[in-house]
Parts: sequence; C-alpha cells; structure tokens
Amino acid sequence: MDAIIMAGGFGQRLGMGEKPCVELLGKPLISYVIDTLRAAKNIDKVSVAVSPVTPKTEIMIQERYKGEVPVIRTFGGNYVADMIYAVETSGSEGPVMVIMSDLPLLDPGLIDSVIEKYKEEGKPALSVYVPINICKEAGIRPDTVFNKDGKLIVPTGVNILDSSQIRQEQEDFNLILNNPKLAINVNTVKDLQRCKELLQCAN
Repeated sequence: MDAIIMAGGFGQRLGMGEKPCVELLGKPLISYVIDTLRAAKNIDKVSVAVSPVTPKTEIMIQERYKGEVPVIRTFGGNYVADMIYAVETSGSEGPVMVIMSDLPLLDPGLIDSVIEKYKEEGKPALSVYVPINICKEAGIRPDTVFNKDGKLIVPTGVNILDSSQIRQEQEDFNLILNNPKLAINVNTVKDLQRCKELLQCAN
C-alpha cells in the first residue's frame, strides 16, 4: 500500500511558519511521519502533498530525502480537492493511506496494524478514531468530535481509501483505538511541548 502525507496547511495556530518544517527535538515534524511510514512493513511508496503555502516543506523534503520521497504540488485551499488530486497524481493503485503531517508520535507497528485491520474488514475505506477520553487524558482539546453509537470519538487524521473510487463516497469502517499516540496532532505550541516531553520520556 502507498501512503500520501497531506502537508499543505500553513499551521497558523502554531504560529511558527510552515508547520511541516517546525522542528521537534531537532527534526522537522513531517519527518517523524515520513520515517515512520518508510519503516512500516505494509507501506510501499511514501509521497508528500504540498501546496502554495508550504514551499519550504517541498525544498526540505527534496534535500533531506534526495528524491526518494516524491512531492506532489496541489492547488491549496480545499483539503478534499487537494487530497483527490494528490491520490490521482501519485500513480497509486488500489488502497492508499492518507495521513496528516503533524502526528509525530506514530510508530511503524501502529501503521501496520491499521493496514491489517483494513484488509480484515474488506470495506473500501477505513478511518481511525480515538475515544474523546483519550484526548482529555492527554490534555488535548479536539477540533472535531463525532457521535458513534452514543460514544464520542475524535478523528486522528489517519485514513485509508480506495484510489479507484477516490471521487466517490466510500463505505467506511470506523476503527476506534485507545491509543494516546494517535490523539496528539500538533496544532499549538502546547501540543508541540507535550510531544517533546513524551518523546523524551520514550527515549
């Protein structure tokens, strides 16, 4: 399975320039996601979708990965349209993982387990969520909350879609995981500091 990292947002709330380039313990945020995906057994090719507001991200990826991570230039301004364009431009066939660039705590085993679950379920699409209590325990206030069978769940920014049906609505399996690593995406300076503390504890 191929993966596409969506890196077209500037990250205004963080206020530190292009969010994918913001350094966390000396490493750009997006590099945590790229390196995790490249280390996952079930991921083949990793591409990054940038936009007109993230030109430094494109340059950084080309310099850091020496052309091994293709960059796709989207038009920006509309996440869904950019995602569709990126999937169609990537040349990927079959299922593709679409993931956000601000999830530095993910690990290869977690990515592989999500893909295995996708294969088991057999639906065209899969979206990963965490229960809202996981966010509260991590000190995170989520932007988006859904009600699933009476339980409040939060999207994590990790999705799998069938590239052949990318312009259509796809039947979607909701994978709900009690994993705090999925709860923290970096939107604020406080989120960045929390990730720093957790990564330092892990090491």
